[in-house]
Parts: sequence; structure tokens; C-alpha cells
Amino acid sequence: MNGFEALRRAGADLVAAGLSPGSSGNISVRVDDRLMISCTGAALGDLHRGDVAVLDLDGRELDGARPSKEWPLHVAFYRRSRGHGAVVHVHSPSAVALACVAPWAEHSAVPPLTPYFVMRVGQTPLLPYRPPGDPGLGDDLLAAPWEMNAALLANHGQVVAAAGVADAVERAVELEEACRVALATTGLPRRLLDADQVLELARRWSSPWTIPAVGSVPG
Repeated sequence: MNGFEALRRAGADLVAAGLSPGSSGNISVRVDDRLMISCTGAALGDLHRGDVAVLDLDGRELDGARPSKEWPLHVAFYRRSRGHGAVVHVHSPSAVALACVAPWAEHSAVPPLTPYFVMRVGQTPLLPYRPPGDPGLGDDLLAAPWEMNAALLANHGQVVAAAGVADAVERAVELEEACRVALATTGLPRRLLDADQVLELARRWSSPWTIPAVGSVPG
């Protein structure tokens, strides 16, 4: 599957999953030393070839349409790891809602309530608020000290990276579900996975998770 077809299918899957209302959100895929990214205002559920921009890995425009203003987020994830081949940024409802409240912990705004979140996403820090399209969003993501494949953007949404675009869509769906469960259990005497359980899952599935000092995270 070529880069455009991968983006087209991913966009349709994100819309079908309810993660990309209207023309919100953007997706990209890395092809060698370039990235293909959806353009500003594109409806992800109905992408056409004219809706795609081609950039180099420094964010310079090479071909196609005007790229999404959130391209710094995509470039930052590609610069963090050569293992990232696709990036998804969406304003999915539960992720936006959880990004509007205090994070569960510094290394992960989302608590480890389900094994699937730990296995498929891993720790997901909350990055500081910046206006949409601010280049500083990419700077914050690049400078974040934790190993990660996903982040929440304060009062904004979620961004995830994966080896391929289908995996990135799956990760975005799982993160949205983890945020929904976190919101649904807020204020209840919820039972988290303990540190040993989280570490065992993280090691088995090669998922990023930091175990902080005892007493430094809430229950």
C-alpha cells in the first residue's frame, strides 16, 4: 500500500471510530526521508490526493497542499524515534476531556486501569497548553523526558505515533477508550493495576512505562 492509500484508509477508520469530528485532526506517514501529511481543513474521512502535503523531516514543504498547522507535532515524533512511521493527532472527545483536568501523574495523565492501555499505548504524559498550530507543541513533545508513544495536549486532544499507520490508528482508539474509562471512574474507589502488574505488561509488550518513586503518584 502506498503512502496516500495508507493515509486515506487511516482517515476513514478514525472517522468511523468517532475520533475525528468534522474536519478536525491530522495524520501522517513517513516514507523514507519524507513525510506525507493531511492538509489544513481536510476531512479525514474523505481524503483525496490533493489533500496531502509532502514535507522533509525538518518540516520543509516539498510538494502538494498546504500541510496541517500541527505538522510540528508530527515532525517531533519522527525525530524522537526512527521506529515511528506514522502519527495520528485527533480531538477525540474523551481524550480532550481528560486533557482538561489535572493529570493522574507526571509521567502519565492516564492511570493504568486496564492492561490494554499499558500494552497498546503505554504512559501518556500531559504536555503544556499551547494554541493549536504553535510550533512550541513540537518542541514540548521533543523535549519530554519520558519514553512514550503517545501524549495528551492540555485542553486540546491526543497525539500518538507507531511503526505503521494502522497501528497508530489502533493506538489512538485504545487511548480514547482509556481516557473514557478514566473519566468514568473519577471520584470512585477505583482499583489500578499495581506496579508489578504494569511492569510485567510493559516488558512483555515492549511498551513504555516509568515506575516513579513510591508515594509520588495518586492511587
